[in-house]
Amino acid sequence: MLDNSDFGASMEYRTIGTNPATRRSVSVLSLGAMMFGTAVDEATSYAILDRYVEAGGTFIDTSNNYAFWHSGTQGGESETLLGRWLRSRGVTEKVVIATKVGARPLTPGTSYVDNAEGLSAKVIREQAERSRERLGVEKLDLLYAHIEDPRTPLQETVEAFAELVADGVVGLLGVSNHWAWRVERARQLAAAAGLPGYEVLQYSYSYLRPRTDLPGELSRDGNLGAASGDLLSYVREHEGLTLVAYSPLLKGGYVKRDRLGAEFDHAGTASRLQALQEVADETGATVNQVVLSWLIGHEVPIIPLVGVSSLAQLNENLAAVDLTLTPEQRAKLDAAH
Repeated sequence: MLDNSDFGASMEYRTIGTNPATRRSVSVLSLGAMMFGTAVDEATSYAILDRYVEAGGTFIDTSNNYAFWHSGTQGGESETLLGRWLRSRGVTEKVVIATKVGARPLTPGTSYVDNAEGLSAKVIREQAERSRERLGVEKLDLLYAHIEDPRTPLQETVEAFAELVADGVVGLLGVSNHWAWRVERARQLAAAAGLPGYEVLQYSYSYLRPRTDLPGELSRDGNLGAASGDLLSYVREHEGLTLVAYSPLLKGGYVKRDRLGAEFDHAGTASRLQALQEVADETGATVNQVVLSWLIGHEVPIIPLVGVSSLAQLNENLAAVDLTLTPEQRAKLDAAH
């Protein structure tokens, strides 16, 4: 049984959000629960969650559509499993659960690419309620707009999220997989109306630099889920924003290079991989641990979000919190192009 008092001594924490009423202190390493309840069975999921919390982890990520592509449903299995785990362990007040709305397919057998629920006021309110039911919580700590919905006016989306905060059923607001200009426009609409806006931005980001101009599944103009220079600059210049970096280990691509996609097929990849290996050799750490340490210590506030399917993977990632790169090592990594 999980000892609720054993939260470990080596974990570090940072604050997300700016409002004293809703901001939260979370661990600098977030755990993704995308595959829990589908590709990762319940016993393994529970073991991973228990170990994460015992090590001081407090920031768990899910979505209302995880993982429909494994289950043949509309998703919800991850939230449901987390709800059972939260109740069985009694740690609801000790962890921060982030979930998402907007990319749940409207019918089984479809996807967010061709049949997403969107971000209308009706969907946001209804799906936030369903997420609370599956998770078994009265309040969602952090709710993201999962993907863009060009069919719904941004004003409607902004007001719908703000209403949930006013009602006390949502704490912090976040956004994922939107163009930077859409994020800024939504935040300006919220600010002009005196409403809470997006404060946590979740995008794919890692040490290797992808080409972001290649057409993506949601836009012919590029991959709107990747943290581009525009987005990084935006987070850097707006105090109070936090970037949660998903797929920081590129789905195993640092270890098995054949997993790196076409977006990394450019001249800069080789030099950065070389620098990464040199720093790993210097520190005695794994390449994955160096990547996570580089992200955690980044000058832009970044929280890497790791997805694991075994305790061995989790333990490797947790050890990255104890790895401190020297200024010289960080300079070497940053200088590689």
